[in-house]
Amino acid sequence: MAPRILLGLLGLAVVAWIGNKAGQDMRIFWIVTLNGLTLAALFFVVAAGFTLIFGLMRVVNMAHGSLYLLAGYIAFTLQGNWYGVSSNLLSGTPATVVSWIVPLVIATIVIGLAGVFMQQVFLRWNQGQDLRQALITIAISVILADQMVAHFGGIAESIQQPAVWPDSVSFLGIRYGFFRLVVVVGAAVVIGALLFLAIKRTRFGMIIRAGVDDRAMVSALGVNIQLVFAGAFFIGALLAGLAGVLGGTMIAVQPGNDSAFLLDSLIVVIIGGMGSLGGAAIGSVALGLVNSYADVYLKFGTNDFTNYAILLTFILVVAVLAVRPLGLFGRPA
Repeated sequence: MAPRILLGLLGLAVVAWIGNKAGQDMRIFWIVTLNGLTLAALFFVVAAGFTLIFGLMRVVNMAHGSLYLLAGYIAFTLQGNWYGVSSNLLSGTPATVVSWIVPLVIATIVIGLAGVFMQQVFLRWNQGQDLRQALITIAISVILADQMVAHFGGIAESIQQPAVWPDSVSFLGIRYGFFRLVVVVGAAVVIGALLFLAIKRTRFGMIIRAGVDDRAMVSALGVNIQLVFAGAFFIGALLAGLAGVLGGTMIAVQPGNDSAFLLDSLIVVIIGGMGSLGGAAIGSVALGLVNSYADVYLKFGTNDFTNYAILLTFILVVAVLAVRPLGLFGRPA
């Protein structure tokens, strides 16, 4: 009971602190809040695939962030080839809807197939051996990271959104980016709803959940559990690829994003609980808002502590695990 009371008091203190800061300039507060929510939407798209693979299927895929980054580079390259320009000229080239959607679809499908290949070749034979899976996928992520730097360089690039889309929309009395608010948040909501229905309301989702708990029994019932697991891994990798293109358009495509988004996905799953889609959504919102508020409001008088904002992320994880060791919506494996 004591940890819960402590967490509640800490939460009230944080709300009071943010409320005091927000009162000084409501316009900045809404912008910072929207930054946190749109970042949370991107976290959710990445973490939804990670939740499906790691949280639900119990497959330790430490190369999930590499799939995210590779999708961004593939889409960026395809968009550059679409106009026949080099990467350093692409930033000044207006994109059409087709020249954005086609690279997105191709990159997403390629990453989905790459995920299935990785699962079938490297992970299928060691199901349940967490350490071995972690070591194999870490090796894959290191190789992919080195090859992406060698082939695409170390400069941050940006996928161009369609020029026909507005740059910003009016919301809560402020102007805010159209792509972040409408496309990324909309994609997260649609993906969340579809995944929930697929996992909770379809035979496919029922087989996945049953196969994780008792693979032998499901196989004895005549279900090709390996085919089902391959399909689930395809969807998980597909979501990483989709997030990579959205993130490359919303933020940038650059080395280091792979490890950063892998860490974010791990934090989201830890906060929300293994295998919980609702937990992933809440964990994403918590992580996005903490990151956004800490980058702006972590100031006390003349002292600026925003350089230590990353510490609040881990304080959030520790606080949640102190109250709910399995995460907010986690259940025993």
